[in-house]
Amino acid sequence: MRAAQVSKLEGPEAVEVVEIPEPASYPGGVVIDVHAAGVAFPDVLMTRGLYQMKPELPFVVGGEVAGVVREAPADAHVRAGDRVVALTLLGNAMAEVAVAPAQMVFKLPDNISLEAGAGILFNDLTVHFCLRNRGRLAEGETVLVHGAAGGIGTSTLRMAAALGAGRVIAVVSTPEKAEVAKANGATDVVLTDGWLAAVKELTGGRGVDIVLDPVGGDRFTDSIRSLASAGRLLVVGFTAGEIPTVKVNRLLLKNVEVTGAAWGEWVMTHPGYLAEQWAEVEPLLASGKIAPPQPVLYPLERAAEAVASLDNRTATGKVVVTLR
Repeated sequence: MRAAQVSKLEGPEAVEVVEIPEPASYPGGVVIDVHAAGVAFPDVLMTRGLYQMKPELPFVVGGEVAGVVREAPADAHVRAGDRVVALTLLGNAMAEVAVAPAQMVFKLPDNISLEAGAGILFNDLTVHFCLRNRGRLAEGETVLVHGAAGGIGTSTLRMAAALGAGRVIAVVSTPEKAEVAKANGATDVVLTDGWLAAVKELTGGRGVDIVLDPVGGDRFTDSIRSLASAGRLLVVGFTAGEIPTVKVNRLLLKNVEVTGAAWGEWVMTHPGYLAEQWAEVEPLLASGKIAPPQPVLYPLERAAEAVASLDNRTATGKVVVTLR
């Protein structure tokens, strides 16, 4: 089968399309004919050996797929022919065939294409975890999201209202990305240059209830300043590269929180949580209350370019590699 593989830790440019044997199944594994695979920022880190989990070389890039079940255990909740989305764990996604644990495979609603489906699990369930679990989003609250034209950002814009937010403010770096944010459901859009003052003006000086930050870097302190009393700043990642620090007296004086939101770690340490999430998110997707992602598609031959688009921050929305 064809697959996008990393054999040396030299960044996205080291991703190569190669012919390798199809993966062997295992007890409890579901064999999937892959139509599309999602790309996420951890994939960038893994191509350099910088992610907290490090697969052995060589490894197939990616951790989420959409496709059609070829073979499933007799007691699984999916069967041959089902359209599914799945998490493959530690790579193994950007290949024509993948095997995923049955508990991480879910039927895809009929109204969502396989290409869009490949962009759902990693980003949408991260956002669901952030807003529902770690952010304790209450009905009508205001959510601000940094990097709003990226994968996590657009997921937040698509999902926040369905999960209860009354207002969703997008922070983006360019007018072009502002259009992406608006298309994905932002209530308001502000540019990174002067964003804090703009947000204060939009909220009448009150500030926002939740900041969802996958970017990090030098805007972190201003994110704390943007919070209303009892606001929550959710630390999701550091695509800017710099891991910021916080002076905790700011938290004390404003009665605000800085909260870590590592979805992957939570899923791995809380059995059954993934299924609980899907049980809430799937009906919202099926009913159209949450719009499906509109991914940027790359063919497998351009897998390196797809991963690099997240590295150089030119990506808008969810990036997906197509295999069929």
